[in-house]
Amino acid sequence: MPTLVDSSVWIDYFRGGGEVDELDFYIDENLVVVNDLILAELVPHLKLQKQRKLIGLLHSVFQLEMRIDWEQIGKFQYQCLKQGINGIGIPDLLIAQNAIQNQCEIFSLDHHFKLMEQVLPLSLSN
Repeated sequence: MPTLVDSSVWIDYFRGGGEVDELDFYIDENLVVVNDLILAELVPHLKLQKQRKLIGLLHSVFQLEMRIDWEQIGKFQYQCLKQGINGIGIPDLLIAQNAIQNQCEIFSLDHHFKLMEQVLPLSLSN
């Protein structure tokens, strides 16, 4: 199953953190996908660090088209709030929506996705 890799995992990966082996597996199996939102979170910092090669590699990863359905985002936010899940930002809701639309898993270190998984039809990598 394609796996939408969140910026939190990429940052951990670039720093040589604990998720290196798991992300290497997804890369080797050609399962990694990104979207414009994730790239927008990563690329500016990489440009400051003059990481042109890394930016090029990220842009070579398959990019999911973002088809934002604002009504659905509002429903997702409502479902979370109704269940007492507060503080879910719009960017995380957009990533969740994008993964659901494209039937992808989400690989993230952000605890918000575990919370959203309780009320939304998300599939998280483990």
